[in-house]
Amino acid sequence: MALDEPKDTDDAFDVKGLKFVVDKDFMEKAENIRIDFTGMGFHLDSNIDLGQSGCSSCGSGGTCGD
Repeated sequence: MALDEPKDTDDAFDVKGLKFVVDKDFMEKAENIRIDFTGMGFHLDSNIDLGQSGCSSCGSGGTCGD
C-alpha cells in the first residue's frame, strides 16, 4: 500500500470521502480488498495470500514486509 496518482491501468474508488487507487490487474486477482486501520497501522485482507508479514505503522518506524 502506497500513496500514488491514478494511471490508465488503475481503477479509482471513493469510499467515505477517501479515494483509493488500485491496479486493474491486481484488483481482478484480489476481487475484494478490505482495509482496516488498527490504530497501529493498516491491515489488508483479500483473496490473494499476502503472507504473514505486512505493514504495521509504515512510515513511522514500523516494519513493512519483514
